[in-house]
Amino acid sequence: MKTNKLKPGVILLAIFFFVFLAYGQDVKEWVVPAKSKSMKNPVASDKESLDLGKMLWSKNCKSCHGAEGLGDGVKSKTLKLSCGDFSSEEFQAQTDGEIFYKITQGRDEMPSYAKKITSGNDRWALVNYIRTFE
Repeated sequence: MKTNKLKPGVILLAIFFFVFLAYGQDVKEWVVPAKSKSMKNPVASDKESLDLGKMLWSKNCKSCHGAEGLGDGVKSKTLKLSCGDFSSEEFQAQTDGEIFYKITQGRDEMPSYAKKITSGNDRWALVNYIRTFE
């Protein structure tokens, strides 16, 4: 009788492959078009826009990204992808246009907020608030 036994090397390779599939998305670069990268924020980062941004953050973003943008919101544990650390140098090095694009367009588990936050100026106020996570 012939038995089909998998060799340990094949099993390890399969495990590596599935781990890569599960976590490979975290490192996938989010390409933002050059036109969007160069967009300038038309909304002044003043008390009014920061207050609006904070309110929008609490309503739309906090559950995944956390109160301080650390990626530790209550829903973050249910997601396949990391919610990121918005206080990191890497995140804060993005242009306002890049952040605005990502909020507007969304990708994978990050939904588009173009229909939930319909005013472009409100999304720019959210960008201003996200800048306070430095």
